[in-house]
Amino acid sequence: MKKLGLLTIGQAPRVDLVPEIKTVLGEDVEIIERGALDGLTLKEVEALYPGQDDEVLVTRMADDTEVKVAEREIFPRLKNQIKKLELEGINTIFLACTGEFPPFDSASLIVRPQKVLHHVVSSVAEGLTLGVIIPDERQAVSAIKRWSTAAAKVIVEPGSPYKGIGNVEKAAKLLANSGVDIVVMDCMGYTLRMKDVVLRHVKKPVILARSIAAKVVSELL
Repeated sequence: MKKLGLLTIGQAPRVDLVPEIKTVLGEDVEIIERGALDGLTLKEVEALYPGQDDEVLVTRMADDTEVKVAEREIFPRLKNQIKKLELEGINTIFLACTGEFPPFDSASLIVRPQKVLHHVVSSVAEGLTLGVIIPDERQAVSAIKRWSTAAAKVIVEPGSPYKGIGNVEKAAKLLANSGVDIVVMDCMGYTLRMKDVVLRHVKKPVILARSIAAKVVSELL
């Protein structure tokens, strides 16, 4: 059986993510999950919360609690988990986050969804108005900067996938009234059901981070 390391910036297991990933990868792939926050209590995680000038990452604990953490705090923890996966013989690792990180010093093949997502969107959104759904409003400035290289105009709306589908629906309605030509759901927490909700409101093509990244992983495996 093929093995894939799945590394989340939150806590494993990701019961909200892995079942949908497996529908793309197939049943002959064993997924070994690890999380940057594994073994930490909520109180301990609160010490990693972002300050005013930090890059904000949004994820979840194993009990589904949403947490926000600073990228600078998570990166070293991700590197440690990558080393552990490599010691277990895992040579393909799926980083289940669309955040931007510095290069990882690793002999393993690491699939970084942000790079995959950006290249896919850039290939189809040139000259168009791109709607971007993100988990937290504090990510808006960096999202506009990142996605402005992919489209003629970028409109960002926050809607956390970890606080109920109503948040995502609200963002979709706002984008529907903004004249977007295409939408990207820029977080691995967004589900296929959430994509359907966005499609229903915007009535334009919608690109979902988790499914695009999973399809690339399936090719590599």
